[in-house]
Amino acid sequence: MTQTLHWQDHEKPCSAAWRNENGVAAPKKVVLADDTMPADTAYRLACEGTALLWQGDFQNARHLLQALARRADRVPSKITKKNQTAALKAAALSPRERFHAHRMAQSQRSRLLAALLVPLNADYSVPLRRAPDWRSACAQAYGGTASNGAIAGACVVSLRELLGVVSAYEWRKNGVEVPELRGSRYHKIHPHYGVFSPLRGEYLNLVANAPLPSHLKELPHPLVFDIGTGTGVLAAMMAQRGAPRVIATDIDARALVCAAENIDRLGYAAQITLLETDLFPAISRYGQADLIVCNPPWLPARPSSSLERAVYDEGSAMLLGFLNGLAAHLAPRGEGWLILSDLAEHLGLRTRDELLGWVKAAGLKVLGRRDIRPTHPKALDASDALHAARRQEVSSLWRLGAV
Repeated sequence: MTQTLHWQDHEKPCSAAWRNENGVAAPKKVVLADDTMPADTAYRLACEGTALLWQGDFQNARHLLQALARRADRVPSKITKKNQTAALKAAALSPRERFHAHRMAQSQRSRLLAALLVPLNADYSVPLRRAPDWRSACAQAYGGTASNGAIAGACVVSLRELLGVVSAYEWRKNGVEVPELRGSRYHKIHPHYGVFSPLRGEYLNLVANAPLPSHLKELPHPLVFDIGTGTGVLAAMMAQRGAPRVIATDIDARALVCAAENIDRLGYAAQITLLETDLFPAISRYGQADLIVCNPPWLPARPSSSLERAVYDEGSAMLLGFLNGLAAHLAPRGEGWLILSDLAEHLGLRTRDELLGWVKAAGLKVLGRRDIRPTHPKALDASDALHAARRQEVSSLWRLGAV
């Protein structure tokens, strides 16, 4: 449903369509802002829940967004009794409490920075002074073409979201190097807007180097499922490793378009079938698989954006769905490969006994496990709020079979 943003311009009522890819409701209170508004005033209004519809120079809007971020991230320069008490309370938090406090702080920061809004014309051009031509980036993210946008009439969007659209456009254009794909004719993955980029190379390393089940060599046409394919990178790796038939599923239509482009570019379109479905293909139509691979989100918490659904799995819904459906979808002697970080365990969000209990309750047994330490930048960043847990993190490939 299209939402409408309302504001006053010199006591004249104005409105425009509201665009937000994460389903955030249109702000209820909006004021006009331009180059004359001090950053402190803008910060105060944003903290109060007032959105700022920018009317001035576009580059100054970017500077203001940076100023808001600095204020949101500001560490008190003076040591006071109040912030000493807050620091002591923070130090006494359990890992679970620290995680939830961190998520709340992230959410508050995101809401504050999203308060700065800019207009978009129907062709995705920005009607502000010194605005860059980002029509192609918007067309890729929102649909339509740079000359014929998919929206009817003008709209308003958060500047922060617009910058994210442009960043995703550059990622998609340049691609992400995937060393594990060097055996293919091409070795980059091009993530689309809203589709998680395969930047955490340790899980790719696990899939690339884990020995394939020995019985696959005995089968004339072994079948592999990739559950929640995203960019299609794991399906491509399975095809590269010799799987003649791979069915890659995802519930997100945008992810499937992304996967199709990557798989075609990598040269595996003849081996891989893409299917829009929740978790597993229907047994009645596709049968059972000899190997099923899944890299679900690793933290049981609510995502706040489409991109975060690759990291946060509220109620462990996808993990439990995969485990509970795995045995029925495995062919005789088939294996399920669950690629999962144990960060949730170090944050107190899930225990190892709980995970193993779910495996057993699903009629599965553990056939083996391969572990690897993460190498992504946050694991090495001592200033990160969750560093104590991240430095203990291990990613694992769990080999599961039906009991």
